[in-house]
Amino acid sequence: MNDCLFFGYNKYPKLIKNEPDSITKPIQFKFENENENLNENENENENENEKQIKQISTGEYSIIFLFKNGKAIEYLKGNDSNQNPEKIQIENIQKLTVGYANEAILTIEGNVFAKGIDINSNNPKEFINISSLIEDINDRTIQDIVSGYSSIYLLTSNQNAYGIGSNYSTQLGFDSKTIRKTEKPILMMKNVSKIFSGNESTCVFLLNSNQELFGCGWNYWGQLGLEKSRKEDAYIDKLTKIQNIPKGKIIDIQCGYWHSVMMIENEDQNPKRKLYSCGDYRYNGLGKNEYTYEFTEIKSSLFEENENDNILDFSVGNEHTLILTSKGKLFGFGNNEFGQLGTGDTNHQLFPIQIEFLELRFNEDTFNYHVYCGYKSSFLYYSFSSFSNLEEDLIKLFRRKEFCDISFKTENGEIIKAHKLILKYRLNQNQNQNQIEKLQEIISKKSIKESNQIFEMIYSNKIINPKLYSEIKEIINSNEKIEETMKRIYGNENENENEKDFIIERKEKQYKFPKLILIMRSELYRGMFLSVTEDKSNKVTDYSELSNKSFQIFEYWIYSNKIKDEIQITQEIIDEIQIGIDYFQLNQTNPNLFDLLINKFNIQNQN
Repeated sequence: MNDCLFFGYNKYPKLIKNEPDSITKPIQFKFENENENLNENENENENENEKQIKQISTGEYSIIFLFKNGKAIEYLKGNDSNQNPEKIQIENIQKLTVGYANEAILTIEGNVFAKGIDINSNNPKEFINISSLIEDINDRTIQDIVSGYSSIYLLTSNQNAYGIGSNYSTQLGFDSKTIRKTEKPILMMKNVSKIFSGNESTCVFLLNSNQELFGCGWNYWGQLGLEKSRKEDAYIDKLTKIQNIPKGKIIDIQCGYWHSVMMIENEDQNPKRKLYSCGDYRYNGLGKNEYTYEFTEIKSSLFEENENDNILDFSVGNEHTLILTSKGKLFGFGNNEFGQLGTGDTNHQLFPIQIEFLELRFNEDTFNYHVYCGYKSSFLYYSFSSFSNLEEDLIKLFRRKEFCDISFKTENGEIIKAHKLILKYRLNQNQNQNQIEKLQEIISKKSIKESNQIFEMIYSNKIINPKLYSEIKEIINSNEKIEETMKRIYGNENENENEKDFIIERKEKQYKFPKLILIMRSELYRGMFLSVTEDKSNKVTDYSELSNKSFQIFEYWIYSNKIKDEIQITQEIIDEIQIGIDYFQLNQTNPNLFDLLINKFNIQNQN
C-alpha cells in the first residue's frame, strides 16, 4: 500500500474530507472512494498497482495522480467539497505534467495528449494528440514532456525541443509580437538533452548534450540566472546561454513564478549535491534574503552538518520549496500561507527549516521517497522503482540511438533503429528462416507509427495493437518473459564478451558488465544510463571498498540473482555487502541480495 503525506491547501479541490481548508502539518493521504475508481474485472495485483503512486502533478485547476499501472485519476477545481476524482480515459501513461491551465500526458508509445485553452482553443477540455502535429514525421516520438504556466514543451527521441501554447512572455523563444500563441508545436532548439521549467513558470531552460544551458522567457526578477538584472528588458525572446553556472553536473532545475532552483552534483568520488537559486527573495522562494540575479548556493547548516547526508530530492512550487535528504530529513522554505511547509503554522520562512512528519518506511528504502510541491500544497510520497518489470527500460533503450545498432526502413523510407542483441533473443530461433529479415519485410510495409508499435510489442511483450501483433506473432517469442530473456542473454558471464560495454574497476583489476544487466540490478547505473543528461561515453567506476570475496558475491548475483553454494558467509562479508548495496543502490525486489546472505549465514551457522 502506498505511503503518501499531504499538507497545504485543502479546498477546491478538497483532497482530504473532514479536514480544514489549510492543513499545516503532514497527515496521511488516502484516496476517497477508491473502490469506485477500480474496474471490478481487474485482478487483485492490478488493484494494488492502481494504489501505487508513480507521479503527482498539479496546477491551479487540477491535481493528477499517476499510478504504476499506467492509469491516472484527476481532482478538478470546483465548488463542490464532496467531489470525487475522475478517471482519465488514457492508458499506458508514462508521465504527466500539469501547468496553470493545461495538462499533457506522455504514453509509453511516445505520443503526447494535451488539453488547455492555449493548446486547443476550440475545445480546451478535450485531449488532443499534439505530437502528431509535429511537421517532421520522423520526429514524432516523444521522450519527455514539461509544462510551464501556459506552455508545454516536448523533447523528442531525436533530442529536438518543441514548444506549444502561449508565447506571451516569450517562453517559446520567439518575439511575442510575431508569435503570441501557437496550437502547433514549433521547433525551439536541436541537440537538447533536457528541458526544465515549472507548472507556474513563464520561463524555460534547455540543456544541450555538452552541458551548456540556455534560457528564455520572463526574467523581470532575474529568474533566468543571467548575469545582471534584466528589469529594463524583462522578456528574453531568444534562447540565451546562461553563464557562470556552478561547477558540476546539472541534475535538475525547477522554476516557480518568481524564481528558479538548480541542483548541481560535484564530480568527486563521493558525489555531493547542492542547491542554487536565483530570482526574487520577497516571495520566499530563494532560501535567502536578497535578490539574486545569478545562481548562488542555498546554504544552511541544517542539511550541511552531516557529511554523509545528501540531497535526495527537491521540489519547487509557485512560491515554496521542499528538500528531502538521504537520511530522511525534510526541509522547506517559502510562502506558507496555507501551511504548505508543514511546520504547524502559516508563517513564511525565508530560510530552510526542518519539518517533522509521520514515521514512514525511511529506514528500509529512503531512495524510493519523493517530495512534490503543488500550487499551494505539498506531498511526500513513496514510489517504489520496480526492477522485475523491464518493459519501460527496454523501450527507453530502444528510443536511445546510442543503444541501437540495427536499422530498418519503413514504407516511406524513414529509418527506425533497434537493438540487435535484444531482437536476436526476442525473436523465435528458427534455423530455416532469418527472422530479422522477416521483420524487415514487415516493417518495409508499415508507417513510422506502426513500426514503433511493432518494436514496442517486441520489447514489452504487450499487445499494443492487435492487428499488427497478428502479423508478428509468428516470429516473436511471446511465451518468454522479458526477465527470462535478459537472463538468457547474460546468464553466463563468460559469454557475449563483446556485449559487455561497461567497466567497473577495483584496485588493479577490471570487471566488464553489460549496461543492460546493470540497469536491471542497480538504481545507480539505471539512472546513469537512462538519464538524458548523462555523458554517453563509457565510464569507469572505481569502487575498492569491497573485498575480493564480497565483490565476487556481488558479481555472481548480478547475473544469476543467486549466491554460490560454496561461498562461506561471515558477518564481515554481510557488513561489506550492505555497504555495496547502498553504494550501487541495488534492486531490493525478492529475492534480494541481503536476504539471501542472511538466510545463507543462518543456515551455515545452524550446521
